[in-house]
Amino acid sequence: MSQSVTQRTMSMSSAFGQRGATSVGIVLLGCLSLALSVQGVLAGATGLIPLDDRDRASLVDTLGGTVQLPSATNERMGIELGLMSPLLIAAGVCVLALGGSVVLLRLRRHPLPIDSNFGLGKPWIWWLLSGGAELLQLLAFAVGLNSFASLLYSMSSLVLLVSIAGWLGSLLVLQSGPVARSAPTSQASESSARSRLPSSWPVLLGIAVFAVIFFTLNLQLYRGLLVPHGDSAMYEEHIWNLLHGKGFRSYLDQGLFLGEHIQIVHAFLIPLYVILPSHLTLEFCETLALASAAMPIFWLARRSTGSNWCASLLALSWLLYPPLQFLDIAIDLKTFRPISFGVPAVLFAFDQYERRRYRTMLVLFVVALLSKEDYALILGPFGLWLAWDALRQRCQTSKDAGKDGSGSASKLRTILPGLSLTVFSVAWLLLSTRILIPWFREGAELHYVAYFSRFGESPGEIVVNMLTRPGLLWSALATAGTLSYVLTLLLPLGLLPIVGCSRFLVGVPILGLLCLNELIQDDPMPWHHFHAPLLPLLFWAAAGGLGTLSRLKIDRFPGHVQSMLRVAEVKFAATAFSASLVAGAVLGISPLSVQFWSPHSFYAWQKLYVPGERAEQFPKVLAMIPPESRVASTDFVHPRFTHHERSYDYSNYPRRVANYEDRVPDDTDFIVIDTQHYYSEIKSLDQVRELRTEPDKWEVLDTDTQGCFIVLKRRSRSD
Repeated sequence: MSQSVTQRTMSMSSAFGQRGATSVGIVLLGCLSLALSVQGVLAGATGLIPLDDRDRASLVDTLGGTVQLPSATNERMGIELGLMSPLLIAAGVCVLALGGSVVLLRLRRHPLPIDSNFGLGKPWIWWLLSGGAELLQLLAFAVGLNSFASLLYSMSSLVLLVSIAGWLGSLLVLQSGPVARSAPTSQASESSARSRLPSSWPVLLGIAVFAVIFFTLNLQLYRGLLVPHGDSAMYEEHIWNLLHGKGFRSYLDQGLFLGEHIQIVHAFLIPLYVILPSHLTLEFCETLALASAAMPIFWLARRSTGSNWCASLLALSWLLYPPLQFLDIAIDLKTFRPISFGVPAVLFAFDQYERRRYRTMLVLFVVALLSKEDYALILGPFGLWLAWDALRQRCQTSKDAGKDGSGSASKLRTILPGLSLTVFSVAWLLLSTRILIPWFREGAELHYVAYFSRFGESPGEIVVNMLTRPGLLWSALATAGTLSYVLTLLLPLGLLPIVGCSRFLVGVPILGLLCLNELIQDDPMPWHHFHAPLLPLLFWAAAGGLGTLSRLKIDRFPGHVQSMLRVAEVKFAATAFSASLVAGAVLGISPLSVQFWSPHSFYAWQKLYVPGERAEQFPKVLAMIPPESRVASTDFVHPRFTHHERSYDYSNYPRRVANYEDRVPDDTDFIVIDTQHYYSEIKSLDQVRELRTEPDKWEVLDTDTQGCFIVLKRRSRSD
């Protein structure tokens, strides 16, 4: 008996030893693969990693490589980097990751995964992907497949990022331990499941951290005179003017703002604004609203999976998602747009739909439509999805009950709510774009028609050409810009929205329109605000994708199959989280990103978030101009004069308030010119238009601002 036990023990030890050796081998090969990939990316500077040449040269020099600066503007920087330094760094990361994983598993009393095929080495399989791509690229060059090799070369940094994201996701799966799963299917079971699951404190903490960080960034941008008036601070002027009897308008141009968009959701902030009448009040509300959208994502994902762990990972992915960060701070530093309020409104509406609170859902949809008419483009397809889903559920219920629910009247009642939402959305879009907005702009065409100029000069012509000229449509869609834009939206979620197939299809129409937008084609990244209506759909689809395995009713499968499916569900969520984390580090603008810390990046904290000389000198200018004055100012100081009698734009852009002439309005009292902002075109007095064309009407005030500002005051008639 004792001999049998000894033999079994020796057999188990031998098996564990073999698996341990396999794990060590995978880790070592993974380190070598990652080092090869890092070496290639740094030498070639290809793809998505946003390293300025100066940053790259400094990093290569730190790693012991050599840098040869280009002798001509059309030459590339030459870099030679050995393999040893990247290999040592990869090995150090491995040691820290392995040690940290073991410690955390022990602290949480989870067993070490030594009985699996690859054990603790399983995450490092992802690193083999990056090295394999490098070797395949070299092989392709060697056998003469230059086009294929060039394609691999251009994708090398993307493969590296996927490898790192997959590795992080696998480490998270290790930390999840034994996976508990419960898939509630009704309100009662949902309530009981909620009581069994841990609280959502990680998500609430993430919301608080996001709100504090991004409001602080917005605050510093505003203090540093880096927030533009156009398409940002002008919305605060709408509220100020409305409260002071001047109408819902900005004096950026004549007329009410409704001639641009049916966008009045920021007026709902008036109760708070009355207490704190500042642009920063609006900034804080927008940041908090965007962050709060993590909660409905958490609820949607938990309802789909029954897993608090999976739901938390997806909700935290939202806070790390680069397109979300660019809604709060756009590439041109536009930090406030009312369209952002539609994002949480739609996500909360999706949650209310699943709770069967349809009236609340409709109210939230109205809030989204008042954020911008663009949301009709997603609510129309969503109505069709509602009709299909209601019909599917009714047929399934009738089938389970052994009844015939195929009657025409019964089907019509089932699909009517969804179809009604679609009809209303289409009607609202037509009413907004063809009647209301043109009426407020006195018949002029919508300004954003120019984004689709290749298809026509009016919305009707554009739609007709898109529908009747498939060749033109295909040539506009089948571009590298389209692929880049779609991947930038989907890869940070680990392609999870595609898994939620039917839900993802709801977003396909607006995704197609975004890809046809010529502004996006010129710069195919979600830097601006256009993608805002799509984001709720992507995360709703991602939540549905997580729940795909829940709908398989895995309790019918054998135990080992159930275990595999439960782990796969956690893997989906962990992959989405790690992909968002890596994408946020590479493409994002938060303190977790490369761009935030790189001294040469546009988003470097030293450049954007530390007020400079302009901000220090500006209070002298503000003190010189009475609040009852009418002021024309350049864009980035324009927001500081919106509480004056009138605040005009001083630029070369012809404005209706000046009869579309190259001058300021006749009632302008002061002109304030910022000479030091990086968009400033006027640097000295001899460049000031008014001093050249009508010097007798203006006097230059002594501002004592070290040349940062030029201030002109209109001479009185007696002068």
